[in-house]
Amino acid sequence: MAETANGTNGATQQAPQPPVQVRILSQYVKDLSFENPIVRKLMASPGDSPNLKVEVNVNAERVDGDVFESAIEFKATATNNVGTIYVLETVYAGLFKIESMPDQALEPFLLISGPTTIFPFLRRLVADVTREGGYPPLMLDPIDFASLYMRRQKEKQAAPVASA
Repeated sequence: MAETANGTNGATQQAPQPPVQVRILSQYVKDLSFENPIVRKLMASPGDSPNLKVEVNVNAERVDGDVFESAIEFKATATNNVGTIYVLETVYAGLFKIESMPDQALEPFLLISGPTTIFPFLRRLVADVTREGGYPPLMLDPIDFASLYMRRQKEKQAAPVASA
């Protein structure tokens, strides 16, 4: 092999990439609603065991420069033969300052690592709100945000491309 004038055997030298730095600036309840519409009916006649429907979605957006928000949208609806027992809807979010992260890693971080970091606090909030609503605390199982992200990516790829 022929050496170049700088002695690198033709390879180009690049300056080392600065390390990725992530800081949690804040986490907070962005929106919260708890409806308890039939509590008086349930006192008289509790009805069947409740059916629980849970919906989870994650979103992310750039707030300013290198500050990003990751948010978990959560909805739980408990029903039985008497009616809707409760509806809990919340958006729990975190602000992250992210420096030196490659663009291709930013979206997965914001939709996987960000929600994974703030999830334990959402879990506690959901348990506290349902307990304060007069019911056993709703203890959420861990959520695999990586699987949710991968499913979302597959859905995007499978969606037909609209013609211009």
